[in-house]
Amino acid sequence: MSDDQDKDSKTEEPTEKKIQDALEKGNIPTSKEAPALASFVATLLLGSFVMTSGVIALNSSLMHLIDNAGGFRLENGADALMLAHVLGMDTGIFLAPLVITFALAGLSSAFLQNRPRLVAERIKPDLSKLSLIKGWKRVFGAQGWVEFFKAIFKFSAVSIVAFIQFQSSETELISAMFVDPSALPETILQISMKLVGGVCVITILLVAVDILWSRTHWRNNLRMTKQEIKDEHKQIEGDPIVKARQRSLARDRARNRMMAAVPDATLIVANPTHFAVALKYESEKTAAPVVVAKGQDLIALKIRQIAEENDVPVIEDKLLARSLYSATELDRMIPPEFYRAVAEIISYVYSRNTGKVG
Repeated sequence: MSDDQDKDSKTEEPTEKKIQDALEKGNIPTSKEAPALASFVATLLLGSFVMTSGVIALNSSLMHLIDNAGGFRLENGADALMLAHVLGMDTGIFLAPLVITFALAGLSSAFLQNRPRLVAERIKPDLSKLSLIKGWKRVFGAQGWVEFFKAIFKFSAVSIVAFIQFQSSETELISAMFVDPSALPETILQISMKLVGGVCVITILLVAVDILWSRTHWRNNLRMTKQEIKDEHKQIEGDPIVKARQRSLARDRARNRMMAAVPDATLIVANPTHFAVALKYESEKTAAPVVVAKGQDLIALKIRQIAEENDVPVIEDKLLARSLYSATELDRMIPPEFYRAVAEIISYVYSRNTGKVG
């Protein structure tokens, strides 16, 4: 009951991350009928272009051996090995194209469906495959029924194709009983190739449907609930609560660093309570004053308090303080439009300090 409810709640299409994770774990959509089609196509190609010449060559070699059986010495183990070597070479030359063609066909059927990838997850033991309950669900679930109907379709289609083929070749089969026996293999090969060709056509249709089904079924199994999408988004973007806490800590660190720079400021431009901007001017290092701290309301009051405790001049200018606060950034020089106003204040501060020293 819970499994059905869980499937019903998975109404959302899988995200790119969910799909990528599935692929990395080896969960890929594959058609089980594609390798069968590849085998039939390989058989058709071999029968049309390779089998005849290969059989003739092997037949000639075996006939030479049978006709000249007395010409091969078999007096010891070395002679037997030599004979086995000759037969093995002839047989290997005949079988090599078959093995290579079938191997390439099998690999092609896999690579054309999905790009090759090494997945260690697939070779790990999976105890769930030993579960009778899950095995029962696999056999009698949706996938099991699909495989059952595919088997029925294949059996029916092959039976019909074979019946039609043998019906059309009935005359050839009867005639083969009255011709030279050496021509019989070629007749059987031709009929077999026609049968394989007909099965290939049926299998192509089956593979097309199976590929569509396997990919649709695979994607449906990857569907997600709305909560899973939210959880994934949190995992990628980060928990909003944690991110807010991180931003708060970053602001606290920046504020502490800013307050630590106030004692070294050249002057503070402020209005009575709302804004305060700390400027530092070193003519040998920068072309214009640099904003080392700024704040509003409580932070502004804190800047003024630190400045007063460290004898940093505080100049009250409502309009300039508000404008500097809005137009400047920390650790950056003030914009050119403030040069004249700030220069006059710095000149005033320097003259006042000189007067005190005098």
